[in-house]
Amino acid sequence: MEEINMILEMAEESMEKALRYTASELKKIRAGKANPNMLDGIMVDYYGVMTPLNQASSVSTPDARTISIRPFEKKMLGDLERAIINANIGLTPANDGEVIRLNIPPMTEERRLNLVKQVKSEIETAKINIRKVRQETNDEVKKLKNDGVSEDAIKIGEENVQQLTDKFIAKTDTMFEVKEKDIMSV
Repeated sequence: MEEINMILEMAEESMEKALRYTASELKKIRAGKANPNMLDGIMVDYYGVMTPLNQASSVSTPDARTISIRPFEKKMLGDLERAIINANIGLTPANDGEVIRLNIPPMTEERRLNLVKQVKSEIETAKINIRKVRQETNDEVKKLKNDGVSEDAIKIGEENVQQLTDKFIAKTDTMFEVKEKDIMSV
C-alpha cells in the first residue's frame, strides 16, 4: 500500500503541475480589461540578452483600458516597442518618448466567443494531460502486481487514481467557468 500511496502522490503532483500551466496560459488570454499578464512571454533584446519585457521595464495599468510600459532606460523604448509589435498580440503601441501605452479596445461579441473557444481549447489540453497522468499512474499501479501486491490493493489504488482524476477535472471545469464569465462580462 505504501508503494501505491507514493505513486498517487507523484500523480497528484503531475496533475497539479498541469493545472498550474493551464492557469498561466489562461492569464495570457485577455478578457477585455488591461492586464500586465497579457505581455508575459514577450522577450526584448536587452544588451544582447533576450529578457522578458517585464524585467526590462515597469508595466502597470493606469485604468481598465490601458497598459503603461515605462522602460528602466529611455534608450530601450524603441526595442520595447519593436518587441511588442513583433509579438503580434493585436495591440498597437503608442510611444510618447517616455512611456509606451497600449490601448485595449472593447471586444466585440464575436471576439469574446473566439476567446471562449481558445479558453476551452486550453482546458481540453489540461484534461488530456490529466488523463494521461491517470493512464500512466494506473500502469504503474498494475505493475505492482508483479511485485506481489494483492489484487484488492491494486483495485483500491485504481479507484483512488480515478477519484484524484475526477477532482482535477472538476478543477479545470471551474477554471473554465471563471474565465468564461470574465470574458463574457461586458
